[in-house]
Amino acid sequence: MKITQLAAQLYSVRDFLKTPADITGSLKKIRAIGYQAVQVSGMGPIAEEELVKLCRDNGLTICATHEPGDRILNEPQLIVARLKKLECQITAYPFPNGIKLETLENVKEFSRRLNAAGKVLHDAGLILCYHNHQHEFQRVAGKPVLEIIYAETDPRYLQGEPDTYWVQHGGGDPVAWCERLTGRLPIIHLKDYVVLPDNKINHTEIGNGNLNWKKIISAADAAGCQWFAVEQDTCPGDPFDSLRQSFDYLKNLCTR
Repeated sequence: MKITQLAAQLYSVRDFLKTPADITGSLKKIRAIGYQAVQVSGMGPIAEEELVKLCRDNGLTICATHEPGDRILNEPQLIVARLKKLECQITAYPFPNGIKLETLENVKEFSRRLNAAGKVLHDAGLILCYHNHQHEFQRVAGKPVLEIIYAETDPRYLQGEPDTYWVQHGGGDPVAWCERLTGRLPIIHLKDYVVLPDNKINHTEIGNGNLNWKKIISAADAAGCQWFAVEQDTCPGDPFDSLRQSFDYLKNLCTR
């Protein structure tokens, strides 16, 4: 992993992205931390052209996005148009909202729809990934749903955006999932996992939790990962401070 491959997932600072003025200030803060790329998610209305200019002016690459799941499945051509405007190649299906995953037939139908949408993006030179939570680790027909989704889709049309926290929360192994997705892993979400004094689990800054980052990053590198996106769903204080802590930890693991 090179320092130029570290990205900030903007969902982490979503409360500071509600207006173009907010977005401008937040991008400046993220670049000042040291990040050279961002994943677009959780932001208020802003024209794609304006966002591209703001990122370019701040020395930030838009490495990927998250787009509404229904739009990906039902109107993938609109996703193509948006990604082209953002000068971005990668997006991810973010969450199976309203999607039933209880039976093998449900999962196969969902996979078929993902595959069809991904083909539209692939034919336009773009990449559709799948972002998991813990839901996809429920077992159907003896296998985790996530295994079935990847088995039922063409690697050209659906690639992986594994989320380390949610893999761990679902009972999976982040290292093993990086290995499983070799050649199918353009981006990964780096998110640490901590057990609190009340025995609840939570998100935390990279390096403050229990995940083995050297092994995860090594496995992702070996799998061909292009982008390492830092995300923290909830923060104990200022999310920019959390992003800074994570960056400062990860930069010491970079090969420069």
